[in-house]
Amino acid sequence: MPALELKTNVVVADPKAFSLEFSKFAAKTLEKPEGYVSVSYVHQEYLTFAGTFDPAFILSITNLGNINPENNQVLSKAFAAFLKEKLGVEDTRGYIAFSDPGADFLGFSSTTIGAIFRK
Repeated sequence: MPALELKTNVVVADPKAFSLEFSKFAAKTLEKPEGYVSVSYVHQEYLTFAGTFDPAFILSITNLGNINPENNQVLSKAFAAFLKEKLGVEDTRGYIAFSDPGADFLGFSSTTIGAIFRK
């Protein structure tokens, strides 16, 4: 169920194509079916980092099951490399926030993921 929210001050020429590419990358990197992946790209013109408007990002990743201290380092490296390649943003110009709310704290299909898997 990965949900990724990217805010950046970098303008993407084709946001739809970028979002679809980001979705495929996220599914592969997080080892989840793309059918459950949700991504959001938001151009935030006035996003600052370290007191400047140089290219920057804030990436929030919510996922069930593989968010942990060891894996987060691997994921951080992979997502930072993707953003560097696609947006030209250095890994020192943004934060990646990882969260795993737990299956009982994630709603889907008028219930929770936890309830779905207990059926």
